[in-house]
Amino acid sequence: MTQTTSNQPAQRAGRLKLLLIMGIFAAPIIAAGLLTVGGYQPSGKGNGLPIAPQRNFAEEALRVQLPDGKPWAWRADEPKLTLIALPAADCADTCVETLNKIAAARVTLNRNAPRLRLLLLSAAPAVGKVDNGVWEPGANTDFRWQLGTDVDGKLAPWRARTPGAVAVLLVESNGTALAQYPEGFDPSGLRKDLQKVIR
Repeated sequence: MTQTTSNQPAQRAGRLKLLLIMGIFAAPIIAAGLLTVGGYQPSGKGNGLPIAPQRNFAEEALRVQLPDGKPWAWRADEPKLTLIALPAADCADTCVETLNKIAAARVTLNRNAPRLRLLLLSAAPAVGKVDNGVWEPGANTDFRWQLGTDVDGKLAPWRARTPGAVAVLLVESNGTALAQYPEGFDPSGLRKDLQKVIR
């Protein structure tokens, strides 16, 4: 009898330790469930807006034609993301400045810069030069944009409307549209997102 009585405090202490350990593992799961039910969204998201419903331009066979008549290949030979610039009809000074900031964001990727293709879906702006369907705004050859045309106008909903403004789409190497940056977006936010996505 005395042996059973002396074991009871030890059993209770063991059970309490077991319950404490289970509580430590269960607490984050319960907290995450409560936050999800409460509608909490973490603020550490990217600066771009999600594209809903999700679209895959390669599967949709969304046609972008290059100046030489060839189609834009959404899936490149090597995995490369595509940054599509969709300026308003008149791409003048403000528009060119935004395009240069976007190209500068690509340059900050350093050795990973070749993993991002720049596609400009408009006529070439008046400044700079066009060579083999590629527009260069000035002497900096890192700021090169492949020109193209949205043949069926399927990207029109994302195009900037205000004169001089630029909207942007970021497309994964398999053709999936990852995020949109509507006109008035912050190029520094785009740069931060690119550095997260392209490593």
